[in-house]
Amino acid sequence: MKRSTLSSSFLNIILVFIESALTLLLRLDPELRKAAYPLAKKSTVVALRLYLPHVQVFATFSYKGVLLDAKLPAGRSEPDVIINAYSIQVLNAITTHDSETTDKLQMRGESAQVQLIKQFIMQLGLGSLIQSVVKKIKGDKSKSKPSDAEMESKKDNYKQRISEQQTQISTLTIKNRELEMTVKELQSKQKTMLITAVVAGIIAIGLLIVLFMN
Repeated sequence: MKRSTLSSSFLNIILVFIESALTLLLRLDPELRKAAYPLAKKSTVVALRLYLPHVQVFATFSYKGVLLDAKLPAGRSEPDVIINAYSIQVLNAITTHDSETTDKLQMRGESAQVQLIKQFIMQLGLGSLIQSVVKKIKGDKSKSKPSDAEMESKKDNYKQRISEQQTQISTLTIKNRELEMTVKELQSKQKTMLITAVVAGIIAIGLLIVLFMN
């Protein structure tokens, strides 16, 4: 039986698209980033051997994302985890976001690394991405629309500020009236002193006239 294979050039094009999609998913989904972090920390290399079509892909986890290549990365003699599965099985594991479907994939490698890869595949599911987007939208809505308790608290703060401003206005009004009264009193005293000075001047002039006439 002849095995179905993909040409090298066509495979590279597909890998570029998948790698770009993974980078976008890692940016959008914080939970997926958490699942990828321990793998990136150890620079984990996964060999994905698919059947129908027959393809071998190497995925290298790094802080820049998941790098895909048809060859084993330089400096590595063997991958950390090997996955043997049919293409349809891998698609089902990604789209269903189901642990049982993921467990059906044949994985070989250190148990801890295998478990991390399973968690990443499960988190990579479309269901997880949809949930992440929904949570983000709900979070934005909840932020834009304050709760009843927050509204009541804001109302109380506004009322308190208005009351304080009214008190300040009343205090300023009273002080203004006091200043007006003080000004009026000063003006009245000034008039009295002026009249007194004029009368005193007239009397003095009268006295001087009388003295000169005598």
